Amino acid sequence: MTITAPESLSAGAAPHHETVPPVKLWLCPNDALPPAVAQILASHWLDEREHTTAARFLFERDRRQYLVAHTLVRRALALEAGLAEAELVIWRSSRGRPFLQPLPGGLPRGGDHLDFNLSHAGGYSLLGIVRRQRIGVDVEGLGREAGALETILTTFAPEEQRWVAGAPPGRQRDRRVLRLWTLKEAYSKARGLGLGLPFDEFSFSLADDRGVLAFRPPADDVAGRWRFLELEPVPEVLAAVAVPADEPSVTHLELHIGFPWDRAAPQTVTLPEPVDAPHDQELPRKDRESAVLLTSGGNP
Repeated sequence: MTITAPESLSAGAAPHHETVPPVKLWLCPNDALPPAVAQILASHWLDEREHTTAARFLFERDRRQYLVAHTLVRRALALEAGLAEAELVIWRSSRGRPFLQPLPGGLPRGGDHLDFNLSHAGGYSLLGIVRRQRIGVDVEGLGREAGALETILTTFAPEEQRWVAGAPPGRQRDRRVLRLWTLKEAYSKARGLGLGLPFDEFSFSLADDRGVLAFRPPADDVAGRWRFLELEPVPEVLAAVAVPADEPSVTHLELHIGFPWDRAAPQTVTLPEPVDAPHDQELPRKDRESAVLLTSGGNP
């Protein structure tokens, strides 16, 4: 596993001075849940909307991916919340982002807030959970078709396109495209905007090997301070995590591999320091003023 972070701790080790519960991250391959088991769990745990969605898939592989992903969500949230999987009420915003409905009086296992985000691709599901603020995650396999990657590249900011072009064609260039894509997806999903946020309106400056060096947020993100983590938890699978860097900020992540019913200790990872807009790419004054107007009513 490749962890793109300044420091990682041994499995099961507890970080010092932890003031905010860590991010819980689950990477679950489809093979971790046999099809018959996934079907049985889904029949007991999923709600009517989820069953309707699952029934619409034409191909069994897509239906299986959906069932694994959504049983993963309910199992992991149940462990965090202290509720039975079928008791969880999940609703969606007008932009389609799912949320766990809060309970009067808080959750049985403490707190009154759990935010989560799900991504799945290429036979893997990635789920992130936090107990404060929001989280966005994305996962992609390196086997994407060249045509799809070229289309993705056209959505990036000009400086990102130039950085991608600096790598030789083939695996290195493909990796750069997908590193940027997963980070952009994770950030946009954490904001609750998904593909509603044009990807050329914000940009990342990345180290050639790993790590986010700088982040130029879109005009409506006046704070613009985030923690970004890149992972390659299994070979040829790239993942990204985005969490706000407000104080007190989450500083660690617990990475679990598999379906949430074994007792294997997670690997604890220190999140990178927050990144801000680079000084030479600050917004012009008129754009900063426009951003204040845009955000005066709050973000979705």
